[in-house]
Amino acid sequence: MSISRQNLSVVIVSFKSEYIIEKCINSINKEIKIIVVDNSNNQKFKKYIENKYNNIKCILSSENLGMGAGNNLGIKNITNDFALILNPDVALDNKAIDEIINASKDLDTFGILAPISDKTQYPNYKLFKDDDFDLNKPFKVKSVDGFAMLLNLKRLKKLKDFIFFDENFFLYLENDDLCKELINRKENIYIVPKSKINHLGGKAVDIKYKDEIELCRNWHWMWSKFYFNKKHYGFIKAFINIFYNLVSAKIKFVYYLITFNNHKRKIYQMRLSGLFNSILGRRSFYRPKLND
Repeated sequence: MSISRQNLSVVIVSFKSEYIIEKCINSINKEIKIIVVDNSNNQKFKKYIENKYNNIKCILSSENLGMGAGNNLGIKNITNDFALILNPDVALDNKAIDEIINASKDLDTFGILAPISDKTQYPNYKLFKDDDFDLNKPFKVKSVDGFAMLLNLKRLKKLKDFIFFDENFFLYLENDDLCKELINRKENIYIVPKSKINHLGGKAVDIKYKDEIELCRNWHWMWSKFYFNKKHYGFIKAFINIFYNLVSAKIKFVYYLITFNNHKRKIYQMRLSGLFNSILGRRSFYRPKLND
C-alpha cells in the first residue's frame, strides 16, 4: 500500500517546546493530521495550538513520559495507516513528504521510511556493513535516527507480539531498539534520499532549561546505552561495552571534583548515576527538575 496525505498522520512529542515546535508544524502540509503529545502537561499550550491549527490534536500526558512512551501514546490515537514520527526541532523540506509518498509507490514492503538529513556530515542512518547505495533512489539501512521516521502501522500491527517503542527507554536509543527489532523480523528500513529534513539537534526544549536538560541527557544516555546492550546482547557483553565509559566517567568526575568545576562534575556524576542504575536493573527514573 502506498502512502497518501489522507492515510498519513504525524506524531510530535513535545516538552517545553513552545518556542520551536511551530517551525516544525508549519513545514507539514495542512491536509495532514498532526498529533502533538505534550509531556509538559501545558493546558495553555494545548488551547493555543489547537485553536491556531485545524489539523492538530494535542494530547496532554499526566506525567513526563519521555520519547518512547510519548510516541506510543500518539500512535494509539491514530486511525491512519502510516505515522510520521518527528521531533519538535526539525523542519521538513517543501517536497519531503511528497518524495516519501512517491518512493512508497515503488517499494513492495517496508516497515520504516525516513527522510535524509540535510547535514551530510551527520547522517541520520546506519548502513549494513559495506553496503553501497544510490542517492537517487531509496536504499536499505540498518537503522534510522528517531527525529524523523515514518512507520507503516498497518503492516507492523500485524506482527506477532510486537510493540512499537520500548517504554523502558525514557530518552535515547528507543529508535535503535525499534529498528533492531524490525531487522530481526526481516522488515525493511529505507532512507528516501530525495526527501530532505533539517534537524537542529538538541534544541527541542526551551534554552532556558539548558543546564538541567544537559544533566538529564547525560544520565539517560548512559542508562539507555547499558540497557540497550543488555537487552540485545546480554549482561556480560553490555558491561564490556560500557567499561571504558565507566572508567572514563569516574576519572573525569574525580578530576572535576578536585578542580572545583561544578558544572562538569555534575555531568559526570549524572553519567555514573545513570550507568550504575542501569547496571543494577533499576528503571530509567531520572526526570529533569525544571522551575518555571
